[in-house]
Amino acid sequence: MVATFMPSVLLGLLDKISTRTALVALPLVVLVFGIACIGPASEIPARASATDVGGDIEVDGSSTVFPITEAVAEEFRKTFPDVKVNVGVSGTGGGFKRFIAGETDINNASRPIKDSEAETATANGVEYLELEIAIDGLSVMVNPENEFVDCLTVQQLKDIWEPSSSVDSWNDVNPVWPDTELRLYGPGTDSGTFDYFTEVIVEEAQASRPDYTASEDDNVLVQGIGGDRNALGYLGYAYYAENKDNLKLVSVDGGDGCVLPSETTIQDGSYQPLARSLLIYVNKARLTRPEVKGFLEFYMGNGGELAVEVGYVALPREVYLGNKALLQ
Repeated sequence: MVATFMPSVLLGLLDKISTRTALVALPLVVLVFGIACIGPASEIPARASATDVGGDIEVDGSSTVFPITEAVAEEFRKTFPDVKVNVGVSGTGGGFKRFIAGETDINNASRPIKDSEAETATANGVEYLELEIAIDGLSVMVNPENEFVDCLTVQQLKDIWEPSSSVDSWNDVNPVWPDTELRLYGPGTDSGTFDYFTEVIVEEAQASRPDYTASEDDNVLVQGIGGDRNALGYLGYAYYAENKDNLKLVSVDGGDGCVLPSETTIQDGSYQPLARSLLIYVNKARLTRPEVKGFLEFYMGNGGELAVEVGYVALPREVYLGNKALLQ
C-alpha cells in the first residue's frame, strides 16, 4: 500500500509547491524509481562508514519533524557515543534562518524551502540537499469533552482561520452547535505547519487571523487544547498519537466526504488536503565530516522505522535508498 501511495503524494505536493521546487523534486522522483530494484531498506547499512568518530552535529527547525530526528539521534548515540547530536526546535522558518546562515548542519522542515530562503542560502555560499523522510497528516483537534464536533469542511476551516474571520463561537460555524466561545490554538508564524495549513486551507501562505494561542512547540498546543473544552487547534498527527487521552481528532471533508486522519488514510492519500511530506535539509559542505555523513546514513537506514514508532508514516524503501545515494 505504501508504494502505491507515493505517486499521489508527489503529484499532490508538486501541485501545491512552486515551479522551482517542483523542478528540483523531479530529478529525485526519477532517481527514486530508477533504483527501485535495489534491496529492502533493511539492507542499508545502519552503521556509518567511519568506525571512530566524534564531534557535535547541530540540527534545528520543525517541531513536527523533531520527534523523528530525535529518535534517530538517540539510536545513533548508542553506536557512536562520542558524537553529540543537538536537536533544537525553533520552527521550520526559524531553523531555516540558522541553516541558510551556515549555523547548523541539518534543518528539520515541515515545508519545502522558500525561494527567498534559497536565494539567501546561495548568497551565503550554502549548498544543500533536500531529503524527504516521512509523511504526516496535519490534524485538526478539539478537547475530548467536545461531543458535537466530529467533522469540519475545508470551507468551515477557512471561515474560522482566514484573516477576515468573524467566527467567535461554535454557533458561528454551525447554527446547531452551542453558542459558546471558540478558542483557537495553532503553530506560530515560524512554523512550517502554519505555512502549510494556511496555504491549503486559507489558500494563501502565512494568511491567518492573529487572535489565537500560538506556539512553535507542539507540546504547548497539546496542553492548551487538552485543557480547554472550547478549544480547536491543528498540529501534526504524531502529537495526537502520543496524547490520545487528552485530544479528540476531527475529520476533514476535502470535498469527498469526512475523512479521519490515520496511518491508513494518510498513507493511501485519502486524507486530503492535509497530508504532507516531512523533510530534512543538509548542508552539503558538512558531508565531509564523518560524524555528519555517518549520522545521515544511519538516518536513511533507520528513519522509516523510527518515524512509524513516533506516530508518522514511513515512505517507500526506495526513497530512503535514493536519499542515501544522494549523500554520496
